[in-house]
Amino acid sequence: MNRGAASRFLCAAVLVWLIPLALSDCCSTRGAGACMKGGRMVADKLDQAEKYFGLHPAFQKAFAFLRQESLKDLAPGRHDIDGDRLYCMISKGPGKKRAEARLEAHRKYIDIQCIIGGTDEMGWKPAASCGIPDGDYDEKKDVIFFRDKPRKWIQVPAGSFAIFFPRDAHAPMTGDGEIQKAVVKVAVE
Repeated sequence: MNRGAASRFLCAAVLVWLIPLALSDCCSTRGAGACMKGGRMVADKLDQAEKYFGLHPAFQKAFAFLRQESLKDLAPGRHDIDGDRLYCMISKGPGKKRAEARLEAHRKYIDIQCIIGGTDEMGWKPAASCGIPDGDYDEKKDVIFFRDKPRKWIQVPAGSFAIFFPRDAHAPMTGDGEIQKAVVKVAVE
């Protein structure tokens, strides 16, 4: 191998090694889904859910629930999948304006927010960067709210989902018109 070919080979090998490391800083998966740089928030279409099964042992069961045909017909409220370890909250209501949206974060649960109808424009900011709490952490409800403004906004249309880990503060139910969604709560354990 001549010197030029060896140099190109070494350069290509380094890129093949470095690119996955750079991507893994954002999220643990590859593909068409979106993730927020510096955090773990993931957004993708429901038909791409298999890419995310490896992020938590309960994700396969959570996405199986979200893919059921009757999801849109479930009554608002709580629906148990595996007791307090894995359950779903169905909600339906008008979207809020960005100025009305409040960031929230959780400590005990990961949220998989799946949009059934409408488009939810979700705000995001690393929870560690939030500096203006709007009250104390509510341990029973596993939520703390912040007065900070989201750093990023992402459109999540019907048939898509966003995953928010405890390090992700998020401002859901933002947008025009009515939003119907299923939020699967996955215990961090």
